[in-house]
Parts: sequence; structure tokens; C-alpha cells
Amino acid sequence: MDLSDAQESRVDATVQFARARLSPGAREREAAGAFDRKVWDEAAQFGLAGLPLPEAWGGSGLDAVDTMLVVEALGKSCDDGGLVFSLCAHMFASAVPLWRSGATDLHERYLRDIAAGRLICANGTTEPEAGSDIHAMKTSAVRDGDGYVLDGTKCFITNAPVADIFLVYAVTNPGKKMFGISAFLVERATPGLRVTAEHAKSGLRTSPWGTIYLDRCRVPAGARVGPEGAGAALFSESMVWERGCLFAYYVGAMGRSLEQCVAHARSRTQFGHRIGAFQSVSNRIVDMKMRLEVARLLLYRAGELHRAGKRCDEAVALSKLWISEAAVQSGLDAVQLFGGSGVAMDTGVDALLRDAVPARIFSGTSEMQRAIIARMLGIH
Repeated sequence: MDLSDAQESRVDATVQFARARLSPGAREREAAGAFDRKVWDEAAQFGLAGLPLPEAWGGSGLDAVDTMLVVEALGKSCDDGGLVFSLCAHMFASAVPLWRSGATDLHERYLRDIAAGRLICANGTTEPEAGSDIHAMKTSAVRDGDGYVLDGTKCFITNAPVADIFLVYAVTNPGKKMFGISAFLVERATPGLRVTAEHAKSGLRTSPWGTIYLDRCRVPAGARVGPEGAGAALFSESMVWERGCLFAYYVGAMGRSLEQCVAHARSRTQFGHRIGAFQSVSNRIVDMKMRLEVARLLLYRAGELHRAGKRCDEAVALSKLWISEAAVQSGLDAVQLFGGSGVAMDTGVDALLRDAVPARIFSGTSEMQRAIIARMLGIH
């Protein structure tokens, strides 16, 4: 796609900043599985914590396409995939639904600090018995006078150990199914809220995750995000942003991995020839190139539909499904092409694979994306 001067400038600035300020020390942080608040703060000061949020609230006011371009640039240039993942979870799964809810009082209280990254957000949706099936959630919010009392457990919650505020989805009216779910902002210091860290992950290691326990956790009625019963709608809209814009990171990472593999195929010799001369090697790299180009086409097609205000459920599902599966396969190909050095952490060759495996699960599994596409085709 042809970029405007403003888009080119934004992408170039992001690449230069990520290489200079976010990538140094990334391998050490990844090996330790450590989230670095100082690096987060630098990224936030650059504007990476509020890309789609309106300028009036301190964000960059970018639409879906421009947000994708910045996140793809991070995939190309930032060695710290976990940091990018945490930033995206903060923006798309938490800040976007708050912004889109129309809850003006909450905007005034929180949105500027969220856009500036001074407050870190976590989205509390997944439960032990309700992963893909959001409507099976057990966490409840019972009205009690001028507030609500929340009870339940949320697991695998990105940013939970470091979050200042949680966007928690809970059932307010069990009889109404999808119209019986509401969303609430819960501050970390709220009595009855407890957070524990989850076990270390194999990929996206610098992005912390944890479990949220809500035990008679009382919040004021003003902490409700949007009208009662609007939670499912807010969640669905945030998923359009998350499944679309977050996965631009993997498009950038696939592009970087392809460049590594091309350079290796040109320079590495075996049996007296550069390995790129062997058809088994060149075919593998061509397949990586094809996956990347299809991924980019699907990604920006979804972004353009969203920008135009058109329905994009199917396009986003197709994009998310293809990119997550393609990134895993290209990650496997990269490791195979590099041989033994492909599994040495200090080379970074295996980073795409390790970070891409969970992409087939979070933001809706590959199976769920196929179900969405099948429903849009009218066969479910």
C-alpha cells in the first residue's frame, strides 16, 4: 500500500525509536521473564500507550489503518515482543472499550492517564471455565444500593501483576445472556480485589499475566462502563481492534524473520554452495514471503473496512486466523533454515515462533475464528 508523507514519517520514527530505546536489553529481559516499567514509560512517552485514543484525551487519534502501521513497525523493529503485547492489551482490550462506552465521568477521571501510560490497564474477561465462551462466565455483579458487589475469578489476564486498573466483565442479569453482561472499572486498591502472578510463559515473556480474585469486591455504580447489559457489545467492539490492530505486530515480525532468512540463505554455504541455491531452502523462503504478503493484504483490508465504517467481523476473523497460523509456520521455517543456531535464544531466530504460538489462542482461538467465518457464510 502507498503511504502518505505523514504515515511514512510516523512509521520511520517508530522504527528508529524502537531500535534505539526498546530493543536494547530485550533479550536479557526476555530470559528473565521481566517486565520493565522504565521501558514501558519510555514507550508511553513516545505515544505507544494511546494510539487510537482521541487527541482530546491525550491519545494520537489514529484510525485502525494508521494504528496497524505503527504496530507493524514495532513488529519489524522491537526485539521486546512482550512489551508490544502488553501495550496492545492495554490499548485495545481496555482503553478502547472505556473510550467507546461514552462514560464521560470515567473518561475525565482515567482516560488521560491511560493514554499517557501513567495508568496500566488489564482486561478481566477469561475465566477458568469460560475462555472462548464468554457467555458462560460466572463472575457476578449484584446491585447493592448505590453500588455493585463483584464475586468471581479471572485468569490468564495480561498485565494483571502490574496493572493499576482493571476492566472487569461480570454478569448483572443471568436471564438475559449476552444482554446480561456489564463492564466495570476496578482500581487495584479496591478492597476485595486480589491479584496473583501466573506461571512463566514460553513466549511473550516480558508481558506479565496473572489471576484476579474478586471476593465481595464493592464498586460504586459510577464504575460501571456504559449502560448495564452493554458489556458484551463493548467486548465485541474491542475485539475488532484487538484482533485487527494487535496482529499487525506479527505481520511486522514475519517481515523481519523473512529478512533474516534471506540474508542467511545468501551468506551460509554448505557442500560448496550458498544454501539459497538449494530448492528445498528457496521454496521454504518463498512460502514465507507468500504468507507475509497474504497476511498484509488481509490485515489492511480489515483496517480499511473499519476505517470506512463498514462491517468487518468476517474480515477481522480472516485476518486474525491467517496471521496467527502463518506466523507459527513461518517461525518453524525460520528455525529449520538456521538449524542449531535457530534454537539458540541469543540469536533471536526462534522469537517469532515462541511469540506466535499463543497468538492462535488469545483474542479468540483459531477454532473460534473459523466459527465466526462459517457463521458469516451462513453454514452455522
